[in-house]
Amino acid sequence: MSTPTLSAEVDPRLLEILVCPVSRGPLDYDRTKSELISRKARLAYPIRDGVPIMLPEEARDLGEGE
Repeated sequence: MSTPTLSAEVDPRLLEILVCPVSRGPLDYDRTKSELISRKARLAYPIRDGVPIMLPEEARDLGEGE
């Protein structure tokens, strides 16, 4: 019996059209952390089961150096 993964891969076409809802800027995909990163807004949006959660209240603040 295999353990389910926390997130599935995100469709690359979806990544091309998504923007940060706060800054309207581009997002970087962090595959290892399963997050979409908005450098301009300094937020990281989680990806759950392959679905980006693009709600500012669900995003985590980026720490120094991230």
